[in-house]
Amino acid sequence: MQLDTEELSGVIKRLKRAQGQIGGIVRMIEEGRDCKDIVTQLAAVSKALDRAGFAVIAAGLRQCLADDPSGNGVDTTSLEKLFLSLA
Repeated sequence: MQLDTEELSGVIKRLKRAQGQIGGIVRMIEEGRDCKDIVTQLAAVSKALDRAGFAVIAAGLRQCLADDPSGNGVDTTSLEKLFLSLA
């Protein structure tokens, strides 16, 4: 299924922010920063990536339902597998 890139603009922003956070984490490690600070940033970027994944799945669900309001043609097994892959 191809998703609407305009609908995912928020996800793109979130991923770019996470990309910057990852660069910051690498610098923190290279500079020998405190473990607690590094882990805090890792947790933040992990949460951001999880939220981006859930947003992509939610967009897919909306699109599936818009394309097939009855829901008969929606491959719920595949969508469930995608959703659970983020858990």
